[in-house]
Amino acid sequence: MTATKRAKTTNGVSRAQRARSTRTRDARPATTQRQTVSLALVQFAPRKGDVRANFERIEQVFAALRHDKEGFPAVVVFPEASLSGYFVEGGVAEVALPATTVLQRLNRAASAACGANHEPFDVVLGFYEDDRGKLYNSALYATLGATPALRHVHRKLFLPTYGVFDEERFVSRGRTIEAFETRHGRVAILICEDACHAVAVTIAALRGAQIVYIPSASPGRGLEDVEPANVRMWRDIMRVAAAEHGIFMVYAGLVGFEGGKGFTGASRLMGPFGDLRVEAPFDGAAIVRTTISLADVNIARAALPALGDLESNLSEITAMFDKEVANRPAGAPPPARP
Repeated sequence: MTATKRAKTTNGVSRAQRARSTRTRDARPATTQRQTVSLALVQFAPRKGDVRANFERIEQVFAALRHDKEGFPAVVVFPEASLSGYFVEGGVAEVALPATTVLQRLNRAASAACGANHEPFDVVLGFYEDDRGKLYNSALYATLGATPALRHVHRKLFLPTYGVFDEERFVSRGRTIEAFETRHGRVAILICEDACHAVAVTIAALRGAQIVYIPSASPGRGLEDVEPANVRMWRDIMRVAAAEHGIFMVYAGLVGFEGGKGFTGASRLMGPFGDLRVEAPFDGAAIVRTTISLADVNIARAALPALGDLESNLSEITAMFDKEVANRPAGAPPPARP
């Protein structure tokens, strides 16, 4: 897809969705101070195994955003495995890169698309990482500009090995979930399956995240009404998690086909009230634009203080987790329940 076509898709999706989003926001309390963050959620179909071609596509995205009438966003969010495609399996080692190399090449792409003196902007991008020979399914948060900076690298913890997935055969598991400071709020990253586990979002929220970014590659499964069942599942997961923790959740999904498996984009932003702000179609490339106010996080948590209640009971809940760990040998399956 050319940059021009992508820009047209962006505007078409954005106008339709913002109209619905504005009506939802009008029902909430007004804020006197607004710390706003403009976002672009990118869903596209990478060329499988062709890292160079996919960097070129990312450059095209930057160029399209440069010419967008809304101006360049503060944060551009790309899907899981954007540099290679997801189902590379035994070819992971051939497409994996060190995070510092990805940062350098992203910064060159930004300079080529936007000019050497462009204003700095932030990027979230999923890729296969080579860390001194150890391979991970990772996502980075970086600032691009005159002084590029790698803010954080998250490594996927929950590697699916069911259905069409066999991820743990080819990459190692991550070991931690961190929240970290950015120019646009305190954030965390969870990759696809990570966010399906409620405890992962809880940890991110307890560590202070206001926004959770979710790069994803979700193949279509089942059919409910006029959309794949996994699209509805993700919408429900995000709605509940966002409302429970008073947090923004930003999802960017791959599209296209790999080995006969079709990915369902449906990139979306869920507000901290559990309110769907914007969502892209599930069946095509798009860039979705939206702007959020971080002040909404405090308002949502005051209205539904579930996260505060959790913090009040954290020592008891931690003790229950510790007991479960102590009662089962390392690597043993969960005990059968009556």
